[in-house]
Amino acid sequence: MSEQKNPGPEKNPEQKKNSEPKSPEPKSPERPGEPDGIADALPAQRDDTGEVIATRRGMFGADNGGDTSGYGGLVRTVRLPGASQRPYGGPGGEGAGSGGGFGDFDEIADELEGALDEQGLVPENVIAKTVVDRGELTFHIAREFLPAVARILRDDPALRFELCTGVSGVHFPGDQGRELHAVYHLRSITHNRLIRLEVSAPDADPHIPSLVGVYPTNDWHERETYDFFGLVFDGHPALTRIMMPDDWQGFPQRKDYPLGGIPVEYKGARIPAPDQRRSYS
Repeated sequence: MSEQKNPGPEKNPEQKKNSEPKSPEPKSPERPGEPDGIADALPAQRDDTGEVIATRRGMFGADNGGDTSGYGGLVRTVRLPGASQRPYGGPGGEGAGSGGGFGDFDEIADELEGALDEQGLVPENVIAKTVVDRGELTFHIAREFLPAVARILRDDPALRFELCTGVSGVHFPGDQGRELHAVYHLRSITHNRLIRLEVSAPDADPHIPSLVGVYPTNDWHERETYDFFGLVFDGHPALTRIMMPDDWQGFPQRKDYPLGGIPVEYKGARIPAPDQRRSYS
């Protein structure tokens, strides 16, 4: 008599479902190597348009052997977004700079250009370019017109950008003739809108008009930007350093500022200054 094997307990439907091989997750059409969920969680990729200003090597672009990140082999292009074409889109429209419908960004641009015309200013001379990138509207303004534009944006009833949340400095050493940038975020509480103004200046002439007369809360923000980037805000009531000592040499957040530093001592350990640490590149 042949021996019969015990097939064991029968699996319930839920166990069968869990034991079946899973089909691969669908891939994102924009990022073929990644599932949809992962692609949605990552920052949007800029396209190949715009202006190439530099090629960065390593994690932080250090070119003096000071890259201690372990990513010294990375190479990427530094590209600034180019001017956008109308319609700009934005909230209330179907798109943003990509052929979508008329939206808030178009309305803001129309109102600003109309207000400049009323004051005898040629919009093309005042606004170097208008950029819609990653859902944000940015007007690149010629620096000599910055106070006039800020006053229009604040006072015009159709615009009413009552609040400037500060100014941030940016240093692009490869952006010849425009190495230093100042970026302002303006918010309209009346219309619930947010835009940016961007102004550039060369290293050789790092002067930008102050906006303290239009937005008084910019006082300390302009001092901090001067302290770290060396941008001189003409007309500021007291442009002095705010973080670094008054006799400090150089501007620490410029990309060409030497790494330097001082050793840091902990209990039982002494960490060398950044420029004396091991370099992986």
